Amino acid sequence: MASSSAPVCGIDIHAAELVVISFYYILFIPALLLNTMAAWICWKLKTKSSFIVYLKNLVAADLLMTLIFPLKVADWLPGAPQGLQVYNCQFGSVLFYLCMYVSIVLMGVISLDRFFKIVQPGGKLLGQSALFGTVVSAVIWVVLLSISAIPTMILTYKKARNDTAELCMDMKDDVGKWYHKVVSEGSSVIFFVVLVIIGFCYMCIAKRVIESYRKSGSTNTEGKRKIKARVFIVLVVFLVCFAPYHITRLLYVPKQVENKINCQWASLKVAKDITLWLATTNVCLDPLIYFLLCKAFREKLYEIKIFHHHFSTTTQQNTEDTTL
Repeated sequence: MASSSAPVCGIDIHAAELVVISFYYILFIPALLLNTMAAWICWKLKTKSSFIVYLKNLVAADLLMTLIFPLKVADWLPGAPQGLQVYNCQFGSVLFYLCMYVSIVLMGVISLDRFFKIVQPGGKLLGQSALFGTVVSAVIWVVLLSISAIPTMILTYKKARNDTAELCMDMKDDVGKWYHKVVSEGSSVIFFVVLVIIGFCYMCIAKRVIESYRKSGSTNTEGKRKIKARVFIVLVVFLVCFAPYHITRLLYVPKQVENKINCQWASLKVAKDITLWLATTNVCLDPLIYFLLCKAFREKLYEIKIFHHHFSTTTQQNTEDTTL
């Protein structure tokens, strides 16, 4: 939360924060419903492959991130106690970002899992078992906790003042500010690497599936169109949700670390808050990806008659998950 209450260069930080708060609370209800439903369906799925393990961990990260929404933005409300702000700086926001990057990494891992199963069948040697998926998922959580979340919590400990740009940054000493910058830059690298992985893997998958249609002599142009549409949707969801935030963050973090109230900081602060909310909308869009990627997930939806009249079950695959 920004400590300044007066407009900065004509930018009212607190008015902008109130607008973003309303966006978060509007998003909260559908996100909670969708992710609770997704969690219930995943609970019913048998964990027979690494893909299902990754899917369940992705759902868990999205649901936890959703539950943190109200707490994360509550300290922006007028009259919010400083104790709540301090708690969010040290714990709430840190867990929020942890869940977001666990989700990003898992989306990259899922794309690699699909690639090795469909494009490079020999990739099964790299692990398609539930045990392998469990180990990989555990490593992702532990690594991000140990190199990002826990150190950030430990290094956010100082008593904050009221005359700085941001309370959270004032709670860090010089080492904490340096580490915040390193973690922020590292997180951006993670995003762009995963973006390249997802783009490469799904384009290869789409090419392979379309080639299989041609080799079989199939004239199923509708099937080919759906394959291309699925690839397009996965890439667009990832790009639209996360790219604006990570581009803005690269510009914002140096000004954030300086922790000085000025025009450039104010404009970047508002841009960061808005693009972070846009990144958060991913928790509502991920269930769409579950539906597109996982045949077993769709079948569970059919069992409870959700979307039953709008979609038909794909019968061209004989595996528990779809080609994409």
